[in-house]
Amino acid sequence: MIDCKIINGTIVTHNEIKSADIAINNGKIINIGNLTEINSKKIIDANGLHILPGAFDTQVHFREPGNTKKENLKTGSLAAVAGGITSVFDMPNNKPSITTRKLFMKKLKKAEGKMHCNFAFYFGAEKNNIKEIKKVEKVKGCCGVKVFVGSSTGTLLVSNHADIEKIMRSTKKMISFHSENEDMLISRKKYAKRGKPLSHQVWRNEDTAISSTIKLIKSANRSRKKIHILHITTAEEIKLILKNRKYVSFEVTPQHLVLKSPDCYKKLGTFAQMNPPIRGNRHLKVIRKTLQKGLIDIIGSDHAPHLKSEKKQIYPSSPSGMPGVQTLLPILLNEVSKKTISLNEVVKLTSFNPKKIFKVKNKGLIKVGYDADLTIVDMNKTKKVLNKEMKTKCGWTPFHGMKLKGWPVGTIVNGKTVFWKNKINKSVFGNPIIFN
Repeated sequence: MIDCKIINGTIVTHNEIKSADIAINNGKIINIGNLTEINSKKIIDANGLHILPGAFDTQVHFREPGNTKKENLKTGSLAAVAGGITSVFDMPNNKPSITTRKLFMKKLKKAEGKMHCNFAFYFGAEKNNIKEIKKVEKVKGCCGVKVFVGSSTGTLLVSNHADIEKIMRSTKKMISFHSENEDMLISRKKYAKRGKPLSHQVWRNEDTAISSTIKLIKSANRSRKKIHILHITTAEEIKLILKNRKYVSFEVTPQHLVLKSPDCYKKLGTFAQMNPPIRGNRHLKVIRKTLQKGLIDIIGSDHAPHLKSEKKQIYPSSPSGMPGVQTLLPILLNEVSKKTISLNEVVKLTSFNPKKIFKVKNKGLIKVGYDADLTIVDMNKTKKVLNKEMKTKCGWTPFHGMKLKGWPVGTIVNGKTVFWKNKINKSVFGNPIIFN
């Protein structure tokens, strides 16, 4: 007698699609195939549904510690599992920033028995905390080191490239970058016009991102260090990275895949404000073409919630960032329905590539012996994204009213069903993610 059996579903991995049952026991996948003979305490009938390896969101800001009025580890994880996400990588720009082993361990302890998905945290780099980086790089639940090259939300910043190269040489962990040129952000601040959110993309223009990414690629090549660049927004950066694949991987957000300037600023105002900004059609076309060719490594939401009252402040007093962990998969599944990409490609972007790039242990594949983290999707389900259905504490989404086809209907974390047919089982909790 095993714990759970999923029957009649279609399994989708990064390289195949097949009909098979999945047997789960003690949180692990123990058998895949025709399993009619196996007795199980629980049976999930996935007839007409597709079963994917549990999806990762590799870039979230759950705001704890320090800004829990916007979000916390619990509410952020509820939004994650409601969107089919089984594992998240949370950012270190908290209050205080997570820049010491002591603060890192404290945050890890807070998450245990509180988060409904699996979790790993980034460690925040400063120019003088290399000794602390060494203390956390082998701790389970540490996904990597985060460097803000340009300032965004919070106080973390390492803008000097000599310091950045020291950090690159100091650790075997993956280093992920927020790539904007700090000197240019300071000198161009005058272009941020009061009451005009559209001027956000003028202040933080293409060159602020491109010039920073050029330097990061050179530093990675010099240091022979693999790096990961987050939320890429320009055609030029994509072209540069695709020529420098040996040491550089990158990710794109769903909002940079489907929103464009000036339309989104006209419709959403400050609710479209994020760093780096939503850009114009030329960049959108290149990002979408790169997606179609299967050349983007990862899609991460950069879930960065703020309360409506904060976002309604007059620009540029309004904070940058938007929620997205619950809508990441629906937006990608909708691209499958539009035949932009395949379902196998969605698996690559959300589980296979995160596993490979960050060296995640026992997750990201549907394979015997692996953790039973699974995302079950209904590719025929069509509905609108609605603010009232968002589980995030901030209670809004930039995609409100958008009609999407293809939705997650089930989320299984370590063999336990945490989300099924719109209901969340709050007695299921995730674990810290282990890395090789």
